[in-house]
Amino acid sequence: MLMIFAMVLPPLHAQKKKMEKANEAFQAGEYYDAIDLYKDTYSMVKNKDVKTEIVFKIAECYRLTNEPVKAELWYKKTIDRGYPDPIAVLYYAQSKQKNGKYEEAIEEFKKYRQLVPNDPRSNEGIRSCELALQWLDHPVGYQVTEMKFFNSRGNDFAPAYARDDYQVVYFTSSRDEAMGNKIHGATGQNFSDIFVSTRDRKGRWSTPEPLPEPVNTEFEEGTPSFTDNYNTMYFTRCEVNKRKRLGCRIMVTKATGKKPNEWSKPEPLNLLPDSLVEAHPAISADGLTLYFVSNMDGGYGGKDIWRVTRFSASDKWGEPENLGPDINTEEDEMFPFIHPDGTLYFASDGHPGMGGLDIFRAKEQEDGRWNVENMKSPINSSADDFGIVIENEEEKGFFSSSRKGRANDDIYAFVLPPLRFSVTGVIRDVRTDEIIPEASIRLIGSDGLTLKDQASAQGTFKFLLKPNTDYIFIASKKGYLNGKVRETTKGLTQSKELKATILLASIEKPIEIPNIYYDFGKWDLRPESMVALDNLVEILNDNPNIVIELRSHTDSRDTEAFNLTLSQKRAQSVVDYLIQKGIDPARLVAKGYGESTPKTVDKKLAAQYPFLKEGDVLTDQFVHALSDIQQQEICYQINRRTEFQVLRTDYKAGDNKK
Repeated sequence: MLMIFAMVLPPLHAQKKKMEKANEAFQAGEYYDAIDLYKDTYSMVKNKDVKTEIVFKIAECYRLTNEPVKAELWYKKTIDRGYPDPIAVLYYAQSKQKNGKYEEAIEEFKKYRQLVPNDPRSNEGIRSCELALQWLDHPVGYQVTEMKFFNSRGNDFAPAYARDDYQVVYFTSSRDEAMGNKIHGATGQNFSDIFVSTRDRKGRWSTPEPLPEPVNTEFEEGTPSFTDNYNTMYFTRCEVNKRKRLGCRIMVTKATGKKPNEWSKPEPLNLLPDSLVEAHPAISADGLTLYFVSNMDGGYGGKDIWRVTRFSASDKWGEPENLGPDINTEEDEMFPFIHPDGTLYFASDGHPGMGGLDIFRAKEQEDGRWNVENMKSPINSSADDFGIVIENEEEKGFFSSSRKGRANDDIYAFVLPPLRFSVTGVIRDVRTDEIIPEASIRLIGSDGLTLKDQASAQGTFKFLLKPNTDYIFIASKKGYLNGKVRETTKGLTQSKELKATILLASIEKPIEIPNIYYDFGKWDLRPESMVALDNLVEILNDNPNIVIELRSHTDSRDTEAFNLTLSQKRAQSVVDYLIQKGIDPARLVAKGYGESTPKTVDKKLAAQYPFLKEGDVLTDQFVHALSDIQQQEICYQINRRTEFQVLRTDYKAGDNKK
């Protein structure tokens, strides 16, 4: 028995020691080391519950090292093994979201909501996935390009302009050329350094090189930020001793002026006590406000964005101020960048987004509140997007992203091209739909611009348009009433060619006014008729030189005398309404035609009603010959109409002749 005990004890002891090392590495944030240790331990463990806990820890390591594909796989294994904590379901949903599987992620968030109804993260996740699907369908007009000249097999992120002509870029990288010779347990890569690349006159970027000492050291350096004269640089340095984190500090250094990219010995700002973390500096254009990231007490959870201010460049920094709940959430807000116009850009995985970290911009209002906006696709993706820098004058710059589907971060260039708008139109006859060639076209813009042109022989026209402007396009040709359409570029966020059709009505024949209704046997206008008559008011105002006859027609179902009187009163009611709307009575003639002028079927009516043919005249004899009562009623309805006929085109204001 003693011999058996001696044989069992060493494996159990080794298993325990292995598990302790794995947990130590996990607690120290050495997730890459922890993954290997947990996998080794798993093969030694027999207890089902312990195995399940190890699977969950491996999934956690992949989540925390930003490997969502592997995280999704291992959370699925965790759930399949019956892991009791529903947090695994939440992280499984978030991994699917980060992998761009939005519909599947929504279903997992719903499962988590059933398990933990009071946790807002389920509804927030569902909303974020739904927004992401919308933003993918309707992306913003940015053009995004991978910066292959900057990127390496390591992490490359947090770019910053280092010169006012934007031809020099500093960024953070863990590539092989980094100065430190240790591997970071949390990333599996070299400790990062600050690198520089310069663009020559031909637009080619140089091979990135690390900044020399004393900026770069054996520890981690990154996230540079410059004052507006580019003579002062702030950056982050994080020191590590074995598995003990010594913390991150914001450093400041001055350009020596002796050589390009040569800096003085960096000094720590010491904004916070030694035990607290300060990182990701972003200095304002005037050098009097410094934004940074910290997880110190007094925040809203995770990492928050804070700021300190001073009255002059020679003063000490004041007490840190949290930017508040408009910016900061229970999750992480990081990588701030402050534009000279006061816009704050930052990354967050707490605000509604497309997955992982998204880039947001925020404007501070007069009351101190912030208006926060997601920059949407294609700036943001289902992966981590962060570390943006933007030129002062144009909306172009660089940002960082892990969107290529692996854990590595890369740098991307972006630009918002100027919005380009145009309208392409055609002029047609309102009755026949045929092309009207060579009509005159006038453009009137809300910005005061007026342009004149002539349509082509094919009846087409085209104008270039400006953003955020309302337009009216007026077409005119002899023998036709003027016609117009309205278009606008307001609210359009992408370049677009608008399409327009202007319909002109010939004045040779009567023009029907649709949707004029009366109660049976009465001549009072019904309310719904007034909308159509308001359109007629607009036509009269657009054609100020015409005099018209208002014509009212009835069907034949009453005496001829009654119908004539009724139609006259109806025509007069239309004239009275137009006069109330400011139309000169001298331009209007009321005429009732009763049943004397039945409608002749045109092309549009024939297309609308298959039992009618173009050219049919809807006389009593024609109507009574129809065997279908419903078809007869349609004909009576067509005959009951209000029209106007242009009598003259030479009216002038004050003219009393009719």
